[in-house]
Amino acid sequence: MSKITYIENSGKTHTVDVKNGLTVMEGAIQNDIPGIDADCGGGMSCATCHVYIKENWFDKMPKKEDGEDDMLDMAFEPNKFSRLSCQIIVSDELEGLVVNLPAQQS
Repeated sequence: MSKITYIENSGKTHTVDVKNGLTVMEGAIQNDIPGIDADCGGGMSCATCHVYIKENWFDKMPKKEDGEDDMLDMAFEPNKFSRLSCQIIVSDELEGLVVNLPAQQS
């Protein structure tokens, strides 16, 4: 298990334990974190699980899969710290990860 902190656009913070092997998106869905829609269920065919990775965590993230940047182009206000949370597998190395949620999902 790793603690992941989700920060809503309003500033409300949710810190939850997410089982290793799940994705950051699945952790949000299983813990009823508002702000991640996950319309495609994690198939990387939408951008409704878009998150912003805190800068100090960005280089520690697993590398993006082919196509993730293409999907992020459809996200609401993507920036250089944008990732699809369905593509981030939780592991011990991500203990303490902080992600910010956009004002809306595409």
